[in-house]
Amino acid sequence: MQKLTECIGDLKQRIDACGKRIRQYTERSTRFNQNRLFQSDQKRLYKSLERPMISGTGPVPNQADTVVFWRSLWSEPVNHNERPWTEVVASQCAGITPMDPVIITPDDVAEAVRRAQNWKSPGLDGLHHYWLKGFMVCHAVLARQFQEALNQKSLPSFFTTGITHLVPKDQGATDPSKYHPITCLPTIYRH
Repeated sequence: MQKLTECIGDLKQRIDACGKRIRQYTERSTRFNQNRLFQSDQKRLYKSLERPMISGTGPVPNQADTVVFWRSLWSEPVNHNERPWTEVVASQCAGITPMDPVIITPDDVAEAVRRAQNWKSPGLDGLHHYWLKGFMVCHAVLARQFQEALNQKSLPSFFTTGITHLVPKDQGATDPSKYHPITCLPTIYRH
């Protein structure tokens, strides 16, 4: 009987040792993969750390129901009465001297692009900041286009048109209200 308890104790120690080795291997492997992912694709690393992966293979909501749900939120006109607050802001700003005209130079564009993160999600243009940093010849053209937009006091519609992704809040969600929208605007518009 005593020999049996010794054998059980010995086996428990071996199991604990094997479990510890497996945990150490898993932690080391995770660390290695995260470091490698940080070097190659920081966005994907941070996304994986923020929330657990949700498989895209589960049930999806009916497309017609999704369109009806989101169209009711985004397409219906809403009548806002903006007059009171705009009058208050206009009266508060009446004493402020106007700004000197802004001249956007290629150096301004280069500086804005330099500070931007390389692989942020692009919008409809599909252009990552990484490429804008490298194609310095584009900076003069972009500066001219930004200057024209400032002078005209309006932006072209493609600047503010993005791609919207519906991300499930919970795994296996089939109700369109259980998704939250993420809109990726063109990278140029963000700076």
